[in-house]
Amino acid sequence: MTAEATRPYRVIQVGTGGMGMAWCRHILPPFVADGRIEVVAAVDVNADALPHATEGLGLEPERCYTDLAAALANHPADICTIVVPPAFHETVVDAALEHGMHIFSEKPIADTLEASARIAAKVQAAGRKMSVTMSHRFDQDKTTLREELASGRNGTLDYLVGRFTSANRRLNSWGAFRHQMADPLMIEGAIHHLDILVDLAGARCATVSALTWNPAWGEYKGDSEGMVLMEFENGVRALYEGAKATAVGLNGWGQEYVRAECENATVIMDRRRIQRYTPDNVGADWVPVGEEVPLLDGERWGHFTLLEDFLAWLDGGPVAPTAVDENLHSTAVMFAAIESSRRHQTVDVAEFLEQARAAV
Repeated sequence: MTAEATRPYRVIQVGTGGMGMAWCRHILPPFVADGRIEVVAAVDVNADALPHATEGLGLEPERCYTDLAAALANHPADICTIVVPPAFHETVVDAALEHGMHIFSEKPIADTLEASARIAAKVQAAGRKMSVTMSHRFDQDKTTLREELASGRNGTLDYLVGRFTSANRRLNSWGAFRHQMADPLMIEGAIHHLDILVDLAGARCATVSALTWNPAWGEYKGDSEGMVLMEFENGVRALYEGAKATAVGLNGWGQEYVRAECENATVIMDRRRIQRYTPDNVGADWVPVGEEVPLLDGERWGHFTLLEDFLAWLDGGPVAPTAVDENLHSTAVMFAAIESSRRHQTVDVAEFLEQARAAV
């Protein structure tokens, strides 16, 4: 509810196709049913995608637009939810801020680090609040792994290994626009996974070294595969493998692999299962035997957790964990990896982000 607790927050949903369909049909409806939000209008440049808003959110056709300016002019609202390709985020943010709206946006903040820094500065100058949907970090298995590593029983964290492989090599199998991007893996995939590794490491990422490429069979204009080496300010290291053009998707969306090598144990998350291996638990032929780590209980994860946190922030609660200022660091890590691959050099993340901020 609003600060006055007299009505739900009014929302304009921008983007109703692709991932926007999931927002209209699955993510927003529970909050409408709970009386937390009221979706007053929806926008998509493709009129064929608007039925997702009428059917999923119960909006009348006259509240569905192909023109953003018209929707904003005709429907006063508190929140703009943005689910459009990253290259268009800044345009929608600008329009929303002109109408005094808070913003809840799909990742990444924008399609360049400079645009991301501009958006963060604009939101701050306007006195509004913006959060970014780093939903995978708040999935059930990743949250369980984070709590396990934070428990202290595994000792000091030494290094992390993350893997994401997904068989989307064929044209348009990962959404048409991603196959036309310069860096689809990094901007649309690794933005989540590098964010997860930063979170698990427990410190900001200091340096990044990366190689990205597209194999001959990957039907992308940009780089669909990559490897990233990260060093964190607390001395933890991480290695990330990401690929969208593999023959088989061993660790696709929601099924990622992370191995945490700790002082006293190895903890592995693989396809939504977490196991803990210790020196004291060895079976026949000295093969390690894993102890099952039960997943945390809960009904709502990912987008649902983040939207709850965002609404609580608007209510006067603590700053949302993926507020745009905080998320700018993970965004910088991702763009630093792209820059590292282009330069064939290690990139200092803080310096790289400062250069982008100075350009604003």
